[in-house]
Amino acid sequence: MSKIILPELGEGISKATIACWHAKIGEDVVAGQEICEAVTDKASFVIEAPATGKLKSINVQEGQEGLVGGILGIIE
Repeated sequence: MSKIILPELGEGISKATIACWHAKIGEDVVAGQEICEAVTDKASFVIEAPATGKLKSINVQEGQEGLVGGILGIIE
């Protein structure tokens, strides 16, 4: 099991909104694949899958905010 974590996005940025997911629950993903996009008021960021496996869960849905260091989803 591998956690998809919202990484540090820049100085003073503590949260971001998930704009879209590029994978659905149950789909196979590959480490390094673009799995979702996060946006702040200053920029847009691509989040990559940290491991190869199936996307088991999405903890932060599109349009919701996630905290830096928080779990966006799980790959199993």
